[in-house]
Amino acid sequence: MHTVVERELELRLILSPERGIPVPARLAYRTDDPYAVHVCFHIHSEHPVNWTFARDLLVEGVFRPCGHGDVRVWPSKTGGRCSVLMALTSPDGDALLEAPAAQVSAWLERTLRVVPPGSEGEQLGIDDGLAQLLAQ
Repeated sequence: MHTVVERELELRLILSPERGIPVPARLAYRTDDPYAVHVCFHIHSEHPVNWTFARDLLVEGVFRPCGHGDVRVWPSKTGGRCSVLMALTSPDGDALLEAPAAQVSAWLERTLRVVPPGSEGEQLGIDDGLAQLLAQ
């Protein structure tokens, strides 16, 4: 049986330093994909946009800048408000999204209680699969 840890929250798509628009999103973590986090944007639209990237990247990005290429994450503080910024790049375009740090951190803590760091491989059942193959 697999566990799913989800959190709906409102992100902010940053269009310029002075302007941003709200973006409904759902964070999801599944124990059957223990190394990844899944983010679904515009969850109430006909065609949601889905992104998947390493849970470790988001965990580290809450504390310090990390990532390169398609996904970069870093903490920010603006007007006394702590947030996590995510820069996403694809062939279709780029997006800079701001998420409330407290909500992201609380959700990440829940995922880390379900699958502690370093135990992700146990969720995949690789050892059991190898044992079955070698027993044949």
